[in-house]
Amino acid sequence: MIEISNRYPRVAEYLENEVGFEKWSRCHYPGLMYNIMTTNMVESLNSMLVNARDFSYVALLDVIQEKMSKWWNDRRIVGMALTTPLTPSWESQLRPRFAQSNGRHTSQLNPVTYHVKGGELEVVVDIFNKTCTCKEFDIDKLPCVHAVAAAHHAQVSVYSLVSPYYTKENYVLAYGETIYLVGSQSQWDVPNEVIARIVLPREVKDKKRGRPKTSRFPSVGEFRKRKNRCGKCGAYGHYKKKCNSQTGSTEGNPPINVPV
Repeated sequence: MIEISNRYPRVAEYLENEVGFEKWSRCHYPGLMYNIMTTNMVESLNSMLVNARDFSYVALLDVIQEKMSKWWNDRRIVGMALTTPLTPSWESQLRPRFAQSNGRHTSQLNPVTYHVKGGELEVVVDIFNKTCTCKEFDIDKLPCVHAVAAAHHAQVSVYSLVSPYYTKENYVLAYGETIYLVGSQSQWDVPNEVIARIVLPREVKDKKRGRPKTSRFPSVGEFRKRKNRCGKCGAYGHYKKKCNSQTGSTEGNPPINVPV
């Protein structure tokens, strides 16, 4: 916040006084937001449907359903093959903390509370309520380095302090149901009242000139990475040093030094 105040005082004042910390800072948010604060999931679906968006509604839904069915089956297979208590992404985050907790001085304050010293912080860990004054354990629901040290001192399994949402069992349950394809329209059992409905076509507005835009406009502050253009053949996607062209032009792209 100090860095924002130094560079953008008006922005800092707006975030602090008008918006409030709880709406944009994870450590001040009263609920459980975990580590998801972006629209990456939406962007992934949008990228997956970039070619299917021009289909009719029924065909578009078929594409979505077929893709979701494949995803569910693939993740179900991965979950059944797991040999660790946690899913791979969370297991990879927890494992290094076992070694990082070594050498930290831990003393017991009461049956469930421990004082952990070492590193930059001195913290208090509550293994019953699964909290730590460093707040990392509270927010991520994954034992921090201090909680791991406290668990070792209390001779408690570190995995018992992990949120159940990160476990193999819940991962398998999340993808346990099978998504079946709808099938051909000739096999649909449509009620008579639905068949009797008269659905008018949507109102078509005057089309703009040129091809319709398929990619969205970048958001404010978003910068898109430019593609590399070869200085030898003029093609995109590689540099001059890695160019395999012998003629100076590939895929119909003229060299850069030739005016177009």
